[in-house]
Amino acid sequence: MSSINYVTEAGLKKMKEELAQLESVERPKVINQIAEARDKGDLSENAEYDAAKEAQGHLESRIARLKGLIANSRIIDTGKLDTSSVQLLSRVTVLNTKNKAKMTYSIVPDTEANLKEGKIALSTPIAKGLLGKKVGDKVDIKVPAGIINLEILEIALSI
Repeated sequence: MSSINYVTEAGLKKMKEELAQLESVERPKVINQIAEARDKGDLSENAEYDAAKEAQGHLESRIARLKGLIANSRIIDTGKLDTSSVQLLSRVTVLNTKNKAKMTYSIVPDTEANLKEGKIALSTPIAKGLLGKKVGDKVDIKVPAGIINLEILEIALSI
């Protein structure tokens, strides 16, 4: 049984758009590649055929994964979120107490993480360390590079 996948409306829409693209555009391309390779004759020594079949396997795997994610997705009710403590969909501004660097992170579902946009997955060590904390709290978070000391300066909704 698959676990529930919490997403934003935008995240669910993005997954559905990707699924539609894969099914309506990419799948027919791969099918055509297989047909063209098959028309060239002996399949036992046909590298194009093998490559096309492998691409089809990857594509079908991605489609199945997306369908599973979408089927188990639940949209987060943003009306019930508050900013008194850090939670999913919080935008948190923190101060690294060692180097005095300010950073802002949005804590999002794993499927919507994008570090370039400052969106970190709920399953990351930093997000886990911040969950449930309030403004003014100081936390020590173990990350692969060691331990970082953060002070929470501000909590807002990331939507």
